Amino acid sequence: MTDDRLPLAELAAKSGDPDFLRAIAESVLQLIMETDVDGLIGAGRYERGEARQTWRNGYRDRTLDTRLGTMNLKIPKMRTGTYFPGFLEPRKTVEKALVAVIQEAWINGVSTRKVDELVQAMGMTGISKSSVSKLCEDIDERVIVSVAAIIAVAVDTDGKREIVGLHIGPSEAEPFWTSFLRDLVRRGLTGVKLVISDAHEGLKAAITRVLGATWQRCRVHAMRNALAYVPKGQHTMVAAAIRQAFIQPDHDNAVQTWRHVADQLRARWPKLGTFMDDAEADVLAYMAFPSQHRTKLHSTNPLERLNKEVKRRADVVGIFPNEDSIIRLIGAVLLEANDEWQLQHRYMQIEGMAELNPQAIEEEKPLQITPKAA
Repeated sequence: MTDDRLPLAELAAKSGDPDFLRAIAESVLQLIMETDVDGLIGAGRYERGEARQTWRNGYRDRTLDTRLGTMNLKIPKMRTGTYFPGFLEPRKTVEKALVAVIQEAWINGVSTRKVDELVQAMGMTGISKSSVSKLCEDIDERVIVSVAAIIAVAVDTDGKREIVGLHIGPSEAEPFWTSFLRDLVRRGLTGVKLVISDAHEGLKAAITRVLGATWQRCRVHAMRNALAYVPKGQHTMVAAAIRQAFIQPDHDNAVQTWRHVADQLRARWPKLGTFMDDAEADVLAYMAFPSQHRTKLHSTNPLERLNKEVKRRADVVGIFPNEDSIIRLIGAVLLEANDEWQLQHRYMQIEGMAELNPQAIEEEKPLQITPKAA
């Protein structure tokens, strides 16, 4: 049978070599394979006997990546039958551990470069971008889904801007919006006059049902939708015509101009005319509010800038392991922005806020001079 004594003297002589432990592990694994094959053959190397089933037939080289480094192993071959050690199976424990590490790093937003550094730190020669992608296909089994992060920004009666809500959900359907708005109301949001957003039918319905406020369709997005009905070469002319409604002094004149422009454009682009008919009330809703505030009420651009910063931070992570991690990261960005807003001047003039709700302003004045509780 095979000699079960390790060449310890030879290994000890390598004690000054940085790869000493790797060499020991390599020898142990080689001994395991030799013993395993002896059992399958029924006899040790060069032994003769009635129990022998076949003969050895050389070796085939195989490498094994471990924390100790890359091991160069020689897998024994047999003349009849096949042999493959269990610890080198396609989904062996060592490789499974490595795959798990890479997947976790990917889920937590580590870049391909960092994954490669991680693999090298484990004693391996690195891993290519394509290999990382293939290994990370198993992430699909963890049911990764896209979610919507909804942020609500409000302006209070003092003209100060603040972030009042963050909600995470699987979609932007009406039930999602309704739940979000009801949560804001439950937390004390009252007196909402105007809600500005993109054209989400679910949100529009939820605003009417929960807040009873006017809805303003983002003018920038509405213009893009309108220009989709005309050839690209006509965009400048059509956009200039539509903007005539936005420079009117009041809501009534804006409506008249809007309808006049719609009728003029309808002859060449009927679908554009129909679009303008349907969008009139939603796009011009802000014109009924104080003139000094209209530049900040007609679109979601202020919120888009905040969303851009949130997206920039979130893109660094890429894939979040759970909803709590999303809230922690986005919440930190929003807190930072909110604190910065509180140190700035009023976002809207307080005189204009008084025009919106004089009674509310009057009711709040006594609170401003009430001594603080001891």
